[in-house]
Amino acid sequence: MSVVGNYSEDTIRTLDWKEHIRRRPGMYIGKLGDGSSRDDGVYILLKEVIDNSIDEYMMGFGKTIEVTISENKVTVRDYGRGIPLGKLKDVASKMNTGAKYDSKVFKKSVGLNGVGIKAVNALSSEFDIMAIREGRLKRICFSEGNIIHDDEEIQTPEKNGTVISFTPDTTLFGNFRFIEEYVVSLIKNYTYLNAGLTIIFNGVKYRSENGLLDLLEEKMDTEGLYPNIYLKNGDFEVAMTHGLSYGEDIYSFVNGQNTSQGGTHLQAFREAYVKTIREFYNKTFDPADIRASIIAVISIKIEEPVFESQTKTKLGSRDMGPEGNVSVAKYITDFLKKHLDDYLHKHSETADLLLKKIQDNEKERKAISGIKKLARDRAKKANLHNRKLRDCRLHLNTKDDGRLDSTMFITEGDSASGSITKSRDVTTQAVFSLRGKPLNCFGLTKKIVYENEEFNLLQAALNIEDDIEDLRYNRVVIATDADVDGMHIRMLLLAFFLQFFPELVRRGHVYILQTPLFRVRNKQKTFYCYSDEEKQEAIAKTGANPEITRFKGLGEISPDEFKHFIGADMRLEPVSLNKEDLINQLLPFYMGKNTPERQDFIIDNLRIEEYLMEV
Repeated sequence: MSVVGNYSEDTIRTLDWKEHIRRRPGMYIGKLGDGSSRDDGVYILLKEVIDNSIDEYMMGFGKTIEVTISENKVTVRDYGRGIPLGKLKDVASKMNTGAKYDSKVFKKSVGLNGVGIKAVNALSSEFDIMAIREGRLKRICFSEGNIIHDDEEIQTPEKNGTVISFTPDTTLFGNFRFIEEYVVSLIKNYTYLNAGLTIIFNGVKYRSENGLLDLLEEKMDTEGLYPNIYLKNGDFEVAMTHGLSYGEDIYSFVNGQNTSQGGTHLQAFREAYVKTIREFYNKTFDPADIRASIIAVISIKIEEPVFESQTKTKLGSRDMGPEGNVSVAKYITDFLKKHLDDYLHKHSETADLLLKKIQDNEKERKAISGIKKLARDRAKKANLHNRKLRDCRLHLNTKDDGRLDSTMFITEGDSASGSITKSRDVTTQAVFSLRGKPLNCFGLTKKIVYENEEFNLLQAALNIEDDIEDLRYNRVVIATDADVDGMHIRMLLLAFFLQFFPELVRRGHVYILQTPLFRVRNKQKTFYCYSDEEKQEAIAKTGANPEITRFKGLGEISPDEFKHFIGADMRLEPVSLNKEDLINQLLPFYMGKNTPERQDFIIDNLRIEEYLMEV
């Protein structure tokens, strides 16, 4: 018998603004996280603050933004107009307060709802905001949204602008960290989308003169099949080429905001691009053949954009502005029909190279079409009998924000799969079990993805055969043993993703699960240690003669213990690609048949002291 509480006037509550944000942070920043994912809350907090400075730049005020992160404290200083001093407290702590409601003051802005900066305030243990305007300075200090100091205005020789410092609250974000690579990527995107803007991060200057072309170059790991195309007119611009990898890589932005989940503008571009190419060549090519291997960056400016969440990662606007007289789809279609068509007519060599690429894509697709049908049937049958995939309850075949919470662990062996399966959160965590070591797919064509049962079932489980946008799980976590065989399996899986689905890695979906190497305990305390340094610290804390266990395989860790390692404090190491990490150089060296060269590399980089310690 269930007990139902008394539903009366006393049960109705109105939450204070900061209490509501702290109780429901997902409504404001998507999710909390520990900083291991690019979309974790600490980066959203940083974005919310920088966005305001970018809006100032876009309106013509302040060409430099300074960002400093030290011991998880963030400081952002811009040289814009500065928040009006008399409204500083309201801007920082009164919901739905700001100047962005006046489109004459902030036209085509990113921050529109007067919410973001309040979320940063409420979710920070320390939040200081300072405005400098016409020789006067005003500063207010908060903690968890509560005012600690409200200083009087003073005179200052400082230049106009706003300075915001904040430290995310560890009671909410736990033992979080800012990964420098993620912050640098974010800052670079701002400079690419705002040519001429300088952002100084921890003393290093970032600036772009060529805008989207620089961003396209940043995203390319090989030279394009033809010279990079750059088109711009009015409120839309695109930089694009074709590479050698499979799939499509299209990065989209709205008013300088990276819409990582896409939206109406991305869908419009994908459809308009296919239509324009078909009409130019007067052939009804399959859309997949036209878009395969494309690398593109698109940017659109919209007045009063509507996003599908406060985190602004997916555009919902169907019109270009508040008047609603031109749709996003028509605007982009008309743009490509004129400018891309004109470009291809003027550059016949590029048009010929593009045509050949589309035709090559078509030949490969037709060559494996029969194999794909058999592979699909095999995948459906395998899923029916649940042989490989133990799915979670979030059956996210759509591209909604709920996918952000989902994870799939790729494990090897019955014991490791069994431990994770028994320990996981069945609502959000799925497990895919490998049977032995997967094939080294380096140098093979995509045909092998369908012929090889392991690869076929893995791509079917991830739902990425037709479109990376259909990815079922936000985080794809490789969970292998911390031994030589486990490392080898990890390399083989990374080779698979980099060879056939590199955008999974580029978009930050692939991770390595870090599990403890040691357990140190006595009768009172138990410590799980991820390194020898942590082991030595644990020994010091437990005293003389503690019990020390070295975990050599995931199957050695009991399900009860495993819950600690794949829960809220799960340690994930993101797999990422820098500009210098060229796939066409990485894969041949690590996965090719250059045994002598690789052997020399291993010998030269062997860490003898760690090896002896393990022995």
